[in-house]
Amino acid sequence: MEFLKSGIKTVLGGTEPGQQPSAAETVEKLVDRVFSSTLLEDRRDACRALKALSRKYRIEVGAQGMPPLVQVLQNDGQDAEIISYALDTLCNIVTSEEFDEEADNPAVSVNVGEQFTEMFIKSPEHVTLVMGYLDEYDFRVRRAAIQLITSLIANKTRELQELVLVSPMGVSKLMDLLTDSREVIRNDVLLLLIELTKGNSNIQKIVAFENAFDRLFDIVREEGCSDGGIVVEDCLILLLNLLKNNSSNQQFFKEGSYIQRLAPMFILNSSNASDLEDSAWTPQKVSNFHCLVQVVRALVTPSNQQQVVSACQRVMQKSQLLQALCDILMSSGVPADILTETINAVAEVVRGDRENQDELSRVLAPSQPPRPAIVVLLMSMINEKQLLALRCAVLYCFECFLYRNSDGQRAVVQTLLPSSATDVSSLSTGQLLCTGLFSTDTLANWFSAVAIMHTLVENVAQKEELLRVLLATPGGQRPITLLEQCTNLMQQERYRLQSKVGLLMLLSVWLAHCPAAVKALLETQGTMAYLTAQLCANEHDEREYLVQGMCAFLMGLCIQFNDNSLPNQRREDISQLIIKRIGQETFCNKLNEVSRHEAYSRACKQAQIRAKGASELLLDYEYCKLYKGLEALIAKLVSGFDVDGIELTELTLSSEASALVAQYKGIIRGMDAQIQTLQQSTKELEQQNTELKQQLEQEQSLKCQLADQNTLLKAQLTATAAAPEAQLNGQAGAGGVPANDEELNAARYQANMYFAENIRLTKELETLRQQLSTEKQRAEAANETLLATQKDQEDLLELLADQEAKLAHYETQIQTQTQTQLTSEAANR
Repeated sequence: MEFLKSGIKTVLGGTEPGQQPSAAETVEKLVDRVFSSTLLEDRRDACRALKALSRKYRIEVGAQGMPPLVQVLQNDGQDAEIISYALDTLCNIVTSEEFDEEADNPAVSVNVGEQFTEMFIKSPEHVTLVMGYLDEYDFRVRRAAIQLITSLIANKTRELQELVLVSPMGVSKLMDLLTDSREVIRNDVLLLLIELTKGNSNIQKIVAFENAFDRLFDIVREEGCSDGGIVVEDCLILLLNLLKNNSSNQQFFKEGSYIQRLAPMFILNSSNASDLEDSAWTPQKVSNFHCLVQVVRALVTPSNQQQVVSACQRVMQKSQLLQALCDILMSSGVPADILTETINAVAEVVRGDRENQDELSRVLAPSQPPRPAIVVLLMSMINEKQLLALRCAVLYCFECFLYRNSDGQRAVVQTLLPSSATDVSSLSTGQLLCTGLFSTDTLANWFSAVAIMHTLVENVAQKEELLRVLLATPGGQRPITLLEQCTNLMQQERYRLQSKVGLLMLLSVWLAHCPAAVKALLETQGTMAYLTAQLCANEHDEREYLVQGMCAFLMGLCIQFNDNSLPNQRREDISQLIIKRIGQETFCNKLNEVSRHEAYSRACKQAQIRAKGASELLLDYEYCKLYKGLEALIAKLVSGFDVDGIELTELTLSSEASALVAQYKGIIRGMDAQIQTLQQSTKELEQQNTELKQQLEQEQSLKCQLADQNTLLKAQLTATAAAPEAQLNGQAGAGGVPANDEELNAARYQANMYFAENIRLTKELETLRQQLSTEKQRAEAANETLLATQKDQEDLLELLADQEAKLAHYETQIQTQTQTQLTSEAANR
């Protein structure tokens, strides 16, 4: 520190004893030295001192020193040392990081770096100037330029992205730095590119097509793949930025065979992957592996284009990447967060792809006896001791396994049927789901209900098959169906609200488009009475409102898909019950409660289940999809019955009203036919009009061309006729010799030269006019600045006059008081 102080004294000169200059004064002197010094050494020393002060007195250096530092970058590019000082100082000024030296300075605000960044990029040429120093090979200059650009992008990402895009070869320069042999430079460029590629698809495409994937994979391989350090994580984060929500880069990644290069990185470095210990998973390896799995998910997430997702899924299966992910699932010692993310990745790799779903169904866990991986995962899902995120991931994986997989749905339902219970000792998928559905754990109830629901999505055959499932009852009584048991559980008071929500979703999907299931539900005792009581209740809890809305939806399904085979449970009977006991308006209001709930908007966004807490697990994506498609239809259906339960259709009208309706229908059909005829005629007339306009434009263009050619020919003929006439007159006086062709060609050539010269002069005149207009604009701007300055000067003069008047007034008061005091003293004497 003493050395630093002595250096600053050397630059500024000594101060008088007892007079310590303030920070602002010191910075002002250094700035003046940078501006005015003619010797490079003096400017270099001043920049070095500004760099030293910029960490503690950032505001003073930034407010006064930014213009001279930019001037140094513009004028002293031949000296690497002073350039590095200037870049480092600017980097200290604009960084968002808080230095230890300024921690006790209350004047430094949180976003002071962002404010200085905004000042710096007001002139776009400043960024171009700094980008130019990336070409300097000197370590200090190149690294300082990279760090400065990184800080600028971190503070003003969108603005800097636009400036880098318009900078000549800006992105290409940055990509070239990835091949720098100095690892520090390369690593800093990785951090810069991570900031630069955030949320900008154009830059992402440019970076990808600048051979970024090859370079990143080379760096990852050199650093040791998933066992490498933080540089591997930076490379994978950059890779994730390039692929996320960018279909062009995803297609390029797939076509460039980069998925095949990604697959070996998931092979665990152990002779026996199942014997991996926790000690092998260092914190950095966990971070690297987490990024690797996210890269895979970025390629196959359901929000991508379906064509890209399907192509990537096929490549992942052929390149053994899916097999490697399944091996990780069945390995021991894998950290919980890695296992959770891997399950989510496997889910999206198999979602909607029959071959991948079949391969997952064939994976066996290394247990005795061997069990299917699906069964082992479901055991974790219904285990209340497992982490919530892991249980949600398993449910998501099971949903994706059944998505558009009718064979998988049938296989799960078959494990619930009596004929499939051949080996009581072995656990099946159906047994696990029933165990979770009837357990005392609320979350296990919800997870199991949603899992069973997904075995029925868009599969009416399995809905009818599931009606055959029988459950044993204690005491040797007759077995009951699964549907009957679900309705009994729903009506029990001890069954918690979250469990009831799961059962209502299961029953709703079960009944949709399946009249047999509707009939079975209506045959169970007390079900309609329970649903009616729920809709008549006046609860004020938000979750109770949700349950009431789901009950209304379930009752609406009993009307919509009712085949009227039960005598007292026909569509008209249920609608009359709603009208007389609940009310049509109340029913529709209750029905709308589902879409108003926060859980509905959260579940509609994506198929993956995301929940910060167990209380957020309420609605599922497929249920919301079904509700969205049938809500309006059910509301319209219920509103279409009168107080007697009769559906208000054309058949219920009187003969006169029916005739009137038929008459109006005929009029409407005639008018519709006329409208269609007129629309067709209008289209034909518009087409003819367009063709006539095109012909007119062509004729006008041809007319202009002919007029120009005519004018030119007239001018040429006039010039040609005048020249021979003059020559004939001269020759007649001299004895008369006719003009030859050479002289005529010479005259034409000279006329063409004059014509070209005229065009050149016209262009120069236009250029001069533009320059004159630009200079006028600059003059007007300067005049405005001058007027503003003059106004400020006048304001200052007025303030000065006010101050002088106040001083004169104070002097008068002082003189008056002095005279009064002297007079009083003389009187006392």
